[in-house]
Amino acid sequence: MDHLLPPEPPPDAHVQATLSGTPSVAIKGLFLLALFYTFYFARSLLLPVVLAILLSLILYPAVRCLKRVFIPEPVGAAIVVASLAALFGAALYQLFEPANEWIAKLPRTTEQIERKLFHVRRSMEQVSKAAEKVEALANVDGAAKQRTPQVVAREPSLMSRVLTGTQNAVVSVGATLVLLFFLLASGDLFMRKLVRVLPTLNDKKKAVALGRTIQTAMARYLFTITCINVGLGAMTALLMHMLGMPNPLLWGVMVALLQYVPYIGPAISGTVLTIVAFITYEDLHSVLLVPLAFFTLVTIEGQFVTPFLTGRSLTLNPVMVFLSMLLWGWIWGVVGALMAVPILVTLKIFCDHIESLHAIGEFVSGKPVSAEAVAEQ
Repeated sequence: MDHLLPPEPPPDAHVQATLSGTPSVAIKGLFLLALFYTFYFARSLLLPVVLAILLSLILYPAVRCLKRVFIPEPVGAAIVVASLAALFGAALYQLFEPANEWIAKLPRTTEQIERKLFHVRRSMEQVSKAAEKVEALANVDGAAKQRTPQVVAREPSLMSRVLTGTQNAVVSVGATLVLLFFLLASGDLFMRKLVRVLPTLNDKKKAVALGRTIQTAMARYLFTITCINVGLGAMTALLMHMLGMPNPLLWGVMVALLQYVPYIGPAISGTVLTIVAFITYEDLHSVLLVPLAFFTLVTIEGQFVTPFLTGRSLTLNPVMVFLSMLLWGWIWGVVGALMAVPILVTLKIFCDHIESLHAIGEFVSGKPVSAEAVAEQ
């Protein structure tokens, strides 16, 4: 009887392609989720590795320059890493005293803020008391809940948390410096290994050209951004010194570090400087002069200096920058937020030089697309 039934029509090609592509998309999505959760749970291992790779891209031109004056790469790597460690240690030594001074003055600073914001605090207290009365009237079981004993878990002390954080930081810094030395001392070892395993001569030439292009572009960009941030920090310290702000070096280092976090970093720096100015000065004119001067400096850097030195080809999509900061901040905390933009730029440069990844590079890019270009496509 089956041969008497009419044959079933073939499935639509679009539906068949969709059904056949669904498992692939699901597998890729699960792979990305597993990858992000791996980054999250293995952050103590992966964070020094990624930081060492980024630092090697920044510092490898210095090793290359030492190699040109007949200094072997291992010796040059040792000189560069030792110089970086000495600079890092000197900066911590110079900043320890002002930071400790601000921590010691914190209770007195809090009293000054409360004294200057007395009227605002009084109004907030009145609003809070009124809200408590309304809540007490609305909550019938309030008295019963107060009589119910509550068990509060004891949190670790501040000293134990500080010691644990210091120990983890020392281990991470040590691992980063050791790995950085091996990356700088190895030179083009990974490139030579890649060329050796490729089958044809044409593939070897393409791999060498592509690898050197990507490495040069990433090193140039990261080195340029680092120089810009250091220059901005130095100008901020000089400006704060001219305005009579205490501990200008501390604020300059803070600005240089937070500048790696676009939008949020300058906002945090401006807020901290405004609070310090509010504590330091009595007149409103001097208080407002500090954030005005700082945001003028940041505007000049963001609108003129950085685009001129980095070029429009490395402009990033602001939405992708913000999402990258959220993602890496969630995965690796404050250090991840600081590394979010360098990681995103590295990804963009890599995608721009790989033909199959051009779509991702275009999506990350912040270059405007005209309506005529869209219509032509």
